[in-house]
Amino acid sequence: MIKKLSKYIKEYKKASILTPIFVILEVVMEVIIPLLMSKIIDIGIPNSDIKYILEIGILLTLSAIMSLAFGMLSGRFAAKASSGFAKNLRQAMFYKIQDYSFENIDKFSTSSLITRLTTDVTNVQMAYMMIIRILIRGPVMLIASLLMAFGIDARLSCIFLVSIPILGIALFFIATKAYPNFEKVFKKYDNLNRVVQENVGAIRVVKAYANEEHEKEKFKQVNNEVYKDFKTAQKIVAFNSPIMQFVVYFSVLIISWIGAKYIIGGSLQTGQLSSLITYAWQILTSLMMLSMVFVVIIMSKASAQRILEVLDEEPTIKNKKNTVKKVKDGSIIFKNVSFAYSDEKDPNKYALKDINLEIKSGETIGIIGGTGSSKSTLVQLIPRLYDVTKGTVKVGGIDVKDYDIEVLRDSVSMVLQKNILFSGTIAENLRWGNQNADEEELIEACKLAQADSFIQEFPEKYDTKIEQGGTNVSGGQRQRICIARALLKKPKILILDDSTSAVDTKTDSYIRKAFREKIPNTTKIIIAQRVTSVEDADKIIVLDEGKIDGIGTSEELLKTNKIYREVYNSQMKGGSVEEDGKEEK
Repeated sequence: MIKKLSKYIKEYKKASILTPIFVILEVVMEVIIPLLMSKIIDIGIPNSDIKYILEIGILLTLSAIMSLAFGMLSGRFAAKASSGFAKNLRQAMFYKIQDYSFENIDKFSTSSLITRLTTDVTNVQMAYMMIIRILIRGPVMLIASLLMAFGIDARLSCIFLVSIPILGIALFFIATKAYPNFEKVFKKYDNLNRVVQENVGAIRVVKAYANEEHEKEKFKQVNNEVYKDFKTAQKIVAFNSPIMQFVVYFSVLIISWIGAKYIIGGSLQTGQLSSLITYAWQILTSLMMLSMVFVVIIMSKASAQRILEVLDEEPTIKNKKNTVKKVKDGSIIFKNVSFAYSDEKDPNKYALKDINLEIKSGETIGIIGGTGSSKSTLVQLIPRLYDVTKGTVKVGGIDVKDYDIEVLRDSVSMVLQKNILFSGTIAENLRWGNQNADEEELIEACKLAQADSFIQEFPEKYDTKIEQGGTNVSGGQRQRICIARALLKKPKILILDDSTSAVDTKTDSYIRKAFREKIPNTTKIIIAQRVTSVEDADKIIVLDEGKIDGIGTSEELLKTNKIYREVYNSQMKGGSVEEDGKEEK
């Protein structure tokens, strides 16, 4: 674990090395100070030697100033090293997540990834700062103070040989008991973040249903779970401080009692006893520091393991060594394709089964099917968001696995079911499709997607700010902006996954007409619930429980396919088609 994490120190190695160096120098100065004080008490004051007192006093002052300076420098470099280490960890995790396939993303919940990128990294950052500073300071202070104490009086210093093992045993017991509880706490944090994320993201739904009390109760429950686990862990850790303090005070008391007898007997001087008590505090304080570091390390160990889970996760979809760098056209072939979301061997649990399909470049394909018929799953195999379990998917006559992933996905524009807009202007959101697109290209794409008309009505037009999640535009407007963004890629294949559901039928027909006239060479795949959205497609695919139930034009399917005929009749004759000019908000 340490070896894997240490490679993310990178450019902060210098600060990581300088920190312990300055810590050691700080400790040396601190250890010298009690010795100089004893010299003043035992030699300068009894002999009334003002010159000696001044000389030692100047050395003592310089030692204090140098200790302060070294302490400040060690703190500065420790902050730089730990913050830089955390920055590199977050960056490495974020970059790794960007390389994940959908299968990898499915393995981790969104809330869990957020916790790992924030809380877990902060815990590891704190632990690293303590390791390069306190974990160095503690042992160095312990050894240096012990040597100085034994140099003054070996008999009294033997007390430390009893107290140190007692503290060590107590520390080991606390560490072994506390760690499992901290491990559970961070898993509960994932649930807490999930509840908060869901509530904040869907706050409008919560208020629309007046369900605030239910959400409060749900949050209270998961918050109490975090509280209980954390309380259990902290109860164990809480024993650390009183045990340490008891041993420290008891040791100082014994040293003072025995030391006073030695002074009366003439075998120890007052300044030496004063120094011994100071060294006792330094020794036992260093042990308390070490105990505090170990508690933080215990907490951070669970976090470090969770971070490494993200960093060690290998993307399930990777480029081959020699990949194809160009997509010839938008033709698509599915040959004996079956797919399962996990390593499922039971064919009955496949999401897609025995799909055989051929789509010519430039065709418009409609896909109809009930909920759970795996319509979205089918199209996600085209840009290789998932890999097939069995069979082959070809684009432009070449297996999708042979393409460079970026090249393939640049040639396939996909508007997903959930239309996501990012914080920023409309223009910035559109340029996700093409970073180099000029204003004319933005307007052209938006005209195709029937978005330009409503954008022009905004006071700031294409510079209109989009709030997080696109909450300041309607559902239909959001869909049209997403379609325009996809069109800016000038793809060979355009996939609309139920992406006009919030658009009225009139606007929907305008979008389809624009596609036919302006991008005739682009293969267009439209998943829809409305028959009118796919009625004029070159071919309509009817999916049922992961299998193709029928393929043909609307006229052909009305004659041959029961499912399509039922959907058609329920919508066209049942009056469920939306009225022109209406748009879902």
